[in-house]
Amino acid sequence: MNDLPFWKSKTLAEMTVSEWESLCDGCGLCCLNKIEEWDSGDIYFTSVSCKLLDGESCRCSSYENRWDFVPDCVQLTKENVPDIAWLPPTCGYRLVNEGRDLYWWHPLVSGDPETVHAAGISARGRTINENEIDIDDLEDYVVDWPLTVGEEKDDEEA
Repeated sequence: MNDLPFWKSKTLAEMTVSEWESLCDGCGLCCLNKIEEWDSGDIYFTSVSCKLLDGESCRCSSYENRWDFVPDCVQLTKENVPDIAWLPPTCGYRLVNEGRDLYWWHPLVSGDPETVHAAGISARGRTINENEIDIDDLEDYVVDWPLTVGEEKDDEEA
């Protein structure tokens, strides 16, 4: 009898669709616009969100139809997660793929979708919608917090 939660007992490839979808913690960080330097391949996060990101819930406002509005939206799949270097360090998909456990604030652990926001991990209150800026000014919005969220908590727990 296996009493471990599915994310500890299954690989990404073994998960059902509902298990896969539940790995999303609702942080919204993957829905931030990024800038890639062509020569180096370095990727920089911005505080500018996709036009479909709901800034309060940090969820896509048109998830099922997102490609109708954002054709270049990157869909995370069981196959591509290992290759997406820009996934935030706290991302459930990344953590499970790396054989690590989910954080205490992840809704699957806490039982509450609000804990990701209460823990300060999400994009809630930190972004501006891409429809509100001149896209030529995107580099003015480069931030590092999507890559450092949770570090303070990790330091405290160490």
